[in-house]
Amino acid sequence: MGFFEKLGAGLAKTRQAIFGSIGEMENADRIDDDLYEDLLEQLVLADTGIEVAEQLVEDLKQQVRKNHLKTGAEALEALKGLIEQMMTPEEAFVLTGKPAVILVIGVNGVGKTTSIAKLANLYKGQGKRVMLAAGDTFRAAAAEQLSIWADRIQVPIVAHGEGADPASVIFDAVQSASAREYDLVICDTAGRLHNKKGLMEELAKISRVVKKACGDATLETLLVLDAITGQNAINQAAQFVEAAGATGIILTKLDGTAKGGSVLSVKQKLGLPVRFVGVGEGVDDLMEFDPKGFTQALFIKE
Repeated sequence: MGFFEKLGAGLAKTRQAIFGSIGEMENADRIDDDLYEDLLEQLVLADTGIEVAEQLVEDLKQQVRKNHLKTGAEALEALKGLIEQMMTPEEAFVLTGKPAVILVIGVNGVGKTTSIAKLANLYKGQGKRVMLAAGDTFRAAAAEQLSIWADRIQVPIVAHGEGADPASVIFDAVQSASAREYDLVICDTAGRLHNKKGLMEELAKISRVVKKACGDATLETLLVLDAITGQNAINQAAQFVEAAGATGIILTKLDGTAKGGSVLSVKQKLGLPVRFVGVGEGVDDLMEFDPKGFTQALFIKE
């Protein structure tokens, strides 16, 4: 199954529940207040959040006026363009330096460990040499779980004992990867927001040791969110973003929700681009986020 087909299948629940109805706009022979009101209602039901829903409707009205659109079909095409534009990052996700480093953060239970494994598998499939670092040393069995995944996808892992200094684990991993000319180190980190100051200090320390181990490395900090919990996850994540200096989002379990419209408000509310989406339980079901493909997949005709 190709990228578009897999994404389309993953978004089936969201599309069938909400966006399929929005797609029926194309049957309207005119654009009027009833169409706008129905669109607003459907977007809110899709869990976009009221602010994003209102913004999309207002932007659509401006497009209709500016471009003299007359039919529902024209309005739908304009809406697709607005959604794609809304979800497009200001900058591409480019990893430079050797090794580049990705820190993965997020509260326990959102799929952080499996996302790390899937991310490693994704880059390994692109021909990258990938190493894992078990930096979540506070949760019992976290390193063991990541080690099982490392063995399954056949990538090396650096792990210390439970309670070890996370920065030390990651420093050793980056040094090892640098010496062995690996392309990428993906690091697990503590899955709890014990307090903002503590998390900020911990991640700042990790950042310093990464730069010390490999000064020219790209350092990205990706926050894992659970799409099923939608707006609640976004509201909780705001604290993490503030404390951790996150640079992007991994959105998991997109295939498990009928309210995938929450994707639209991630960038608006958190100020962060969605970089990867999970659309299944398989190890190859994490994909780089493509705004155009995502928008098209929302409106596939069944």
